[in-house]
Amino acid sequence: MPSPIKIGIIGVGQIGKTHIANYKKIPGAEIAAVADVNADEAARVAAENNIPGVFADFREMLRQPDIDAVDVCLHNNLHAPAAIAALEAGKHVYCEKPIAGTWLDGYRMLTKAKDKRRELSIQLASLFSQETKVARRLIEAGTLGRLYHARSTGFRRRGRPFVDGYGTAQFVQKPVASGGALIDMGVYHIAQILHLLGSPEVERVSGKIYQETPMNEGRRASSGYDVEE
Repeated sequence: MPSPIKIGIIGVGQIGKTHIANYKKIPGAEIAAVADVNADEAARVAAENNIPGVFADFREMLRQPDIDAVDVCLHNNLHAPAAIAALEAGKHVYCEKPIAGTWLDGYRMLTKAKDKRRELSIQLASLFSQETKVARRLIEAGTLGRLYHARSTGFRRRGRPFVDGYGTAQFVQKPVASGGALIDMGVYHIAQILHLLGSPEVERVSGKIYQETPMNEGRRASSGYDVEE
């Protein structure tokens, strides 16, 4: 039997806890350590899940030679420094969406992964949904004909991090979690559209975001792509 893949988790907040729960369901995956600036919470989560390694500084965790891959479960603007440090340490990286808070940081992450010949994957669950898989089969079978335009719209009135009573205030603070609704929600729509269209070279992009009034609170992200031959 092959040796398990040993994983280090950076960030044990809401997303980190969700990832830990899912890793425990995957044969061959072993969580070797967690790291969080909240040392007490890191220790509590580690004890609750029988995780042997606990670190207050993720850089110290990256020095552990037995860790194969790192999962970055931090706010948007913190993805790049953690992921790049992990790649520099020779670890494969799985990172929460979006890839980063800015295009440049995302590009730096991708470039570093290529330079170090390590895998870099971003959490985009919508690409693996049953709906996406069925749509992909229909498209590949030619059922929909030649695709030349796609539009995706999303709306959320409940379940907004921090605003609706869960998650931390940092989720809605620009210094650590910039991007707003377009990055929080729109990244799923944009990735799904490009995936279904076969990742074509984009000729034109348009997008809209809306800040609803207090009487009709919510966040909406809309994006559209035209593909020209």
